[in-house]
Amino acid sequence: MNGELEFEPIGQAEYCDDEEPPSGGKYDRYVDSANYLEVKNHSAKAFPINDNTQSFIKKFYPGVTNEEWNSWRWQLKNSITSIKHLSNFIELTPQEIEAIDNPHHSLPLRITPYYASLIGRDNETDPIRRCMVPTINELLLSKGESSDPLEEQHYSPVPNLVHRYPDRVLFLTTGFCSAYCRYCTRSHMVAKDKCHVGVDAWQPALEYIRNHSEVRDVLVSGGDPLTMSDSHIEYLLQNLRAIKHVEIIRIGTKVPVVLPQRITHNLLRILKQYHPLYISIHFTHPAELTPETAEACARLANIGIPLGSQTVLLKGINDNVDTMKRLMQGLLKIRVRPYYIYQCDPIHGSNHFRTKVSKGIEIIKGLRGFTTGYAVPTFVIDAPGGGGKIPLLPEYFQGEIDGRVILKNYEDKTFYYPNPID
Repeated sequence: MNGELEFEPIGQAEYCDDEEPPSGGKYDRYVDSANYLEVKNHSAKAFPINDNTQSFIKKFYPGVTNEEWNSWRWQLKNSITSIKHLSNFIELTPQEIEAIDNPHHSLPLRITPYYASLIGRDNETDPIRRCMVPTINELLLSKGESSDPLEEQHYSPVPNLVHRYPDRVLFLTTGFCSAYCRYCTRSHMVAKDKCHVGVDAWQPALEYIRNHSEVRDVLVSGGDPLTMSDSHIEYLLQNLRAIKHVEIIRIGTKVPVVLPQRITHNLLRILKQYHPLYISIHFTHPAELTPETAEACARLANIGIPLGSQTVLLKGINDNVDTMKRLMQGLLKIRVRPYYIYQCDPIHGSNHFRTKVSKGIEIIKGLRGFTTGYAVPTFVIDAPGGGGKIPLLPEYFQGEIDGRVILKNYEDKTFYYPNPID
């Protein structure tokens, strides 16, 4: 299959208003008064604001009310997108300044005020800071790195859709995210447009799915699909659920982590109509496990959506057993099942983020047996060249001898299992 991943340039977007999150506006008949429901639902539980964030608001946003702060639209409208804005909160290093403020290149920058409140402002090695703030290391191209290492374009039969596995497809609904991770696999396509692409751009992908009965599982991703308007999310889910052979819909998102206020009651009302629906959330570090994120995940879990986590293994950020154990155990406490640890993809300028593959195996070995099995994700490499996800495990299976299987447990003790006699 051949095709090209296409996203409308901003000049061709259907509608864009700085008062709204980036989105098209042509399909207003699907609008269901999201703002009205949120404002009028005074009986709903108030969204929490953690103590550190309260201090951040008091210092940097003294005139902002809790109601404004907890508006996902306010968060997007006031996102940090320039070096001038970012330097209000952080004393930037020369490496950070050169990466952001350089006429010879343009590295995308977007951080929600909420997520910025979690950054260690006086520590250039702070894990969230390293994940969000560009450095000149991103400009260094190492051997084997590529703008599209997974060759998704090669497996794209129509725009905005990737069909690599036999029974499932990846639906790239938007190139927009509420926060741009520095190590993003799709950095070649995100952050280029201010607006979402609009539903007209989805029609070839929807038609492709309708015409391919082998597709039973659709992963809705991007960019981040939960940054779209309620009307667009409902339009997409409604159309996918109307396809009889589509059994499962999954959403890949980082919104509950970087923009938890987006999980509104009206969004929940929409989502719960389209079961079976699963959500995979991108978590990186235990510092992200705030009361706000816990509330967002609780809301999703309470309407029956199974939640899983996907974590990228990153050098100097989460590449040790203790950090991963705290993250995985913390995820279970907020009803998110650890699913994958990814080896960081070799995108351009990723060498400073990528660990040795042996580090991921070491982490799995340090989790298996030392914590509940529910807290042990699968370590995978999404194989460059389009090979798909390949799981990697420590060598628990040691071979066979005299009709017995040789096994090594988490304590490196050897055990034997008798094979059945033919």
